[in-house]
Amino acid sequence: MNRRNFIRDSLMGGAAAVSGAVACAGTGPGVRSQNRTTPGEFELDEVEIAQLQLAMTGGKHSARSVVEAYLSRIEAVDRQGPALHSVLETNPDAIPIAEALDRERRDRGSRGPLHGIPVLLKDNLDTADKMHTSAGSLALFDPIPTSDSFVARRLRDAGAILLGKANLSEWANFRSNRSSSGWSARGGQCKNPYVLDRSPCGSSSGSAVAVSANLVTVAIGTETDGSIVCPSH
Repeated sequence: MNRRNFIRDSLMGGAAAVSGAVACAGTGPGVRSQNRTTPGEFELDEVEIAQLQLAMTGGKHSARSVVEAYLSRIEAVDRQGPALHSVLETNPDAIPIAEALDRERRDRGSRGPLHGIPVLLKDNLDTADKMHTSAGSLALFDPIPTSDSFVARRLRDAGAILLGKANLSEWANFRSNRSSSGWSARGGQCKNPYVLDRSPCGSSSGSAVAVSANLVTVAIGTETDGSIVCPSH
């Protein structure tokens, strides 16, 4: 049983108990199905970095095709459908970057395990490109950073594609003692992909949700006091 099936089956039991109680309160049938993401078939479902590398080396996929698949998935699941609100923005240059990395792989070989792999970054990690870094706050929406954070620079050097910025608890949950986990002014409320009306936990909720919902293979979060541990739990 893979990670997704284990978590899904574990949570379905709890969701069934909750929906039964709600139905008795007069809300009618179907509550359970409305409160859980049911992803459709997706070619990159639960794919790992090593599997993507083999697929790109063997010609089944390219960095561009992987980026396009994830961008389509983000549109279908994060923007529409259950509207998870885990991705604040995507990199407008992701496809040209992927094409350049495909050419590099073909002409000079791979840089290593992350060559051509799309990565989402939590929105408190600076990137010197066309994306914003705001910690989820409208107050920091502009200006765009002029230099990469250490993490972003190392990822670029390794050949990773910075696919976009992930939602988070605004200001990494330093906004208020009574803040809502996974909510930011920029992105709204990020949703738990397994049970939509349950907390996604924070503050790296967008990074965790995006990976769980197969919107990307890899996402970066930051840990202060449960910011990664809580969403992982």
